[in-house]
Amino acid sequence: MNDQQPRDEAAVAAFVERFAADLIEAGMARMPARIFACLMASEEGVLSAAEIGRRLQVSPAAVSGGVRYLANVHMVSREREPGSRRERYRLHQHVWFAALVHREPIIERWSASMRAGAEVVGPGTPAAERLAETADFMFFLQEELSGMLDRWRERKRTGTGTGTD
Repeated sequence: MNDQQPRDEAAVAAFVERFAADLIEAGMARMPARIFACLMASEEGVLSAAEIGRRLQVSPAAVSGGVRYLANVHMVSREREPGSRRERYRLHQHVWFAALVHREPIIERWSASMRAGAEVVGPGTPAAERLAETADFMFFLQEELSGMLDRWRERKRTGTGTGTD
């Protein structure tokens, strides 16, 4: 027996737009934000471009660029529909975790670039100090991110601290 209430699709659509607005305010482009919010709110967690387009009231072509961005930042993956040429777009199972894990090498590169930049602009200059401080922050962020991800793995393994109390 299914105890779930039927979805209020108008309320879901309003949530999608509100969540997308939050993502846009944080710096994500509009269409990827809307697509990501749509996928997050979908029961399936996987939709075709046509399904996303219908839900967001945009053309499937408009979906293409947004999905490409989301795939590049490891938030969705593309897969073929069985027996079809159409692609479907799937949220990664642990989407935020996966996105952060894939950020670690980027943060490492940024830190190395900042250190190299500090040497190039001349030691002891305000620019070098600014770049070195940024490199230090990136290194700190990388260390903290690794520890945070380890703690998250442990939390999920043990089922503690779900935040739903």
